[in-house]
Amino acid sequence: MIEGLIGLVSGVVTGFGMGGGTILILLVSIIWGIDQHVAQSTNLVFFVPTAIASIITNIKQKCIDYKLGITIGFFGIIGSIIGAQVSIHTEASKLKKYFAIFLIIIAIFEIYSLIKEYKILKKSK
Repeated sequence: MIEGLIGLVSGVVTGFGMGGGTILILLVSIIWGIDQHVAQSTNLVFFVPTAIASIITNIKQKCIDYKLGITIGFFGIIGSIIGAQVSIHTEASKLKKYFAIFLIIIAIFEIYSLIKEYKILKKSK
């Protein structure tokens, strides 16, 4: 039951284009205590079908900049190869800390963006 709920929540976030894998890795690590390397690899298996579903939906809605997507995708492939090699050679405890730092940075950025947006809305009224 919990697996389905985690998959559903992560899938919805993926559908928004916001990286549902981040939530998946976090929940799988916390709830089952799975090693960080296994959680990240599991996320990759989760990512492929959910990404395909999101791509199909966005193609139907004509919401894709193909030139930008192909360019970013090409360099993303190179980055993923480098990242996988770094991950394989990094201790799980350190990898978990780096992932936590990454999440904190994202949270700070999101909070900053919300405050900035709020100030703009407040000025326009």
